[in-house]
Amino acid sequence: MDPTTDNAGNHGDAGAARASLEALRAEIAKAVVGQDPAVTGLVVALLCRGHVLLEGVPGVAKTLLVRALASALELDTKRVQFTPDLMPSDVTGSLVYDTRTAEFSFQPGPVFTNLLLADEINRTPPKTQSSLLEAMEERQVTVDGTPRPLPDPFLVAATQNPVEYEGTYPLPEAQLDRFLLKLTIPLPSRQDEIDVLTRHASGFNPRDLHAAGVRPVAGPADLEAARAAVAKTAVSPEITAYVVDICRATRESPSLTLGVSPRGATALLATSRAWAWLTGRDYVIPDDVKALSLPTLRHRIQLRPEAEMEGVTADSVINAILAHVPVPR
Repeated sequence: MDPTTDNAGNHGDAGAARASLEALRAEIAKAVVGQDPAVTGLVVALLCRGHVLLEGVPGVAKTLLVRALASALELDTKRVQFTPDLMPSDVTGSLVYDTRTAEFSFQPGPVFTNLLLADEINRTPPKTQSSLLEAMEERQVTVDGTPRPLPDPFLVAATQNPVEYEGTYPLPEAQLDRFLLKLTIPLPSRQDEIDVLTRHASGFNPRDLHAAGVRPVAGPADLEAARAAVAKTAVSPEITAYVVDICRATRESPSLTLGVSPRGATALLATSRAWAWLTGRDYVIPDDVKALSLPTLRHRIQLRPEAEMEGVTADSVINAILAHVPVPR
């Protein structure tokens, strides 16, 4: 290929964008120890214009992870603590009466940001949860009949505690399906935990990422170039059929009452393409689909109560399906 062509220039932009996004891991590692899969998941979600559900016990650095990502990408971030008395207008914003002008003006809520951390989303009633639905799906907020577009990029990272369900409002299936990925944030390994404590003993302050050395290594322009490159990542008919077969198998599983919808199949195809591009290829292989199946599908299926009692998990069902569905050659 002639290196002077426009195409070559586009490949250069995409290559630079990939290098910038790969540098994110090292940058975020200055603040967060040992959460590479979660960092990768958040980057995949940004590339696919999707949203992420983060599940983990308190104290595993979910908030710090989102803040560090925002700093390394030079994006605006806001955090909302979801509580039982939180109102939809506390998220989206509201009309405020200005006594000086005798007019109502719109006061934007925290949803007007690039990365919104919705902390403990299952602690707030369905009415407030659903106020995020329009923002997540339509990328706009309608207040008093007027639609107001949200910034781009826009990602909701919602957290929930997997062990404490008292006083919570489980997310309905329709809202769970709006999340592109569900990432589980595990407790750190012994060595990672030692590293965390060593950093804190040396004066690390999680509230001061600048002092920790976290610097912007990529920006919105890199994300835009990366999204354009992902959109050109080739998908063969065999890979498309493989994705469909995996999703259809969930609908026939005896352990499930609810399988993956066509929206879930579309999501798996999108995340597989983003992962293929991030790993340096311009085409998707079956291993890309396998790598993204758990985070993309685990929240889109529903276990039968009797299967749950027998210790079956969403992940074990998906792994069994991946072991049985024929892999294209």
